[in-house]
Amino acid sequence: MLKPSILAAFTLMAPLLSPAMAAAQDKGADTVVATVNGQAITLGQMIVMKQSVQDPQMAGLPDQALWDMMLDQLIRQTAVAGTGKENAGVRAQMELQRRNTLATAAVTQIAEIEPTEDEIQSTYEKMFGSVEPSTEYSAAHILVETEEEAKEIKSELDGGADFGTLAEERSTGPSGPNKGDLGWFTAEQMVPPFAEAVKALDKGEVSDPVKTDFGWHVIKLNDTRLREAPTLDEVREQVIQMVRRGKVEAAIESIVAEAKIEKVEGIEPAMMNDTDLLEAE
Repeated sequence: MLKPSILAAFTLMAPLLSPAMAAAQDKGADTVVATVNGQAITLGQMIVMKQSVQDPQMAGLPDQALWDMMLDQLIRQTAVAGTGKENAGVRAQMELQRRNTLATAAVTQIAEIEPTEDEIQSTYEKMFGSVEPSTEYSAAHILVETEEEAKEIKSELDGGADFGTLAEERSTGPSGPNKGDLGWFTAEQMVPPFAEAVKALDKGEVSDPVKTDFGWHVIKLNDTRLREAPTLDEVREQVIQMVRRGKVEAAIESIVAEAKIEKVEGIEPAMMNDTDLLEAE
């Protein structure tokens, strides 16, 4: 016989573990939630299916509603799959999917390893350590089709016309409605004639007509600035992604290098065009 005090303790503990909680402790990924013609649908399949949900509205459904919807879909899929004919093509596709799933899991596990600060710093130096400061330009332009029109616009500007107003009225380029403003850019981002003209201007100066493949430009230089290499804090996430990518690529190369690979000779590459082979039982 249990002593009264011990019996009381068990009595108090019993309500803490509800039947639902106790049942949940016994469930695993292989737990069967339904069968279709003897084919099992498991809790693990339901979990994986939920992870693949992309629709925010569906993902936001209450658990019971989402469960019912997914289970119904899996039941329908399983029933239809049971009528499908397995052949060489189906088996090949299933094997490719199996390998892809396993490879993705392996790569994900590698990528989840947190980079060290030394790795982050080293990668940052490789990415940005040799980056030289570059000049950026802020400019506006008026783009027209003919040299005569460009000269006329330049003459109006020399006479005191407002550059932004003329750009809105006369420019054929997409920047026209924005007073011709092109924002900040480097010389390398522009076609050579345009870039050379911009580099030759002083702040506030307007160029003579410049010809490019797009037409004739009249350019105004608004300002210049020197762009330094970004700091580590500014690009930390980008650098971390590069470290992760490097780890994954290195791991893949190592795994492949250690694998025993034997290529079979004598199979003509053109045979991969013979889709009739996939129909074999």
